[in-house]
Amino acid sequence: MDEVEFMRGRVYGADHDNPGPRAGRVYAHLVGGPLDGLLLDVTDLTEQERARGVTLATEIGRYGPGGHSAYTPRPGDTRRFDWRGDVP
Repeated sequence: MDEVEFMRGRVYGADHDNPGPRAGRVYAHLVGGPLDGLLLDVTDLTEQERARGVTLATEIGRYGPGGHSAYTPRPGDTRRFDWRGDVP
């Protein structure tokens, strides 16, 4: 199994023993960048927070350990968050 296949269907920040989505939660798909294909749990985000987007810690982005990747909702499809770039 390659890394892309392994990451598919996994939730960002989820426990490694239970990496998949949970019932009753709302998820957005991360599109592009180092976290491409992961799901993001947006259940507890307000509409305003979702509209602003998120900055997520990642060790596999441009800045390595300690770096972050920025994602914003896709216009017209808030179930997808598009990558906007990596930040330190």
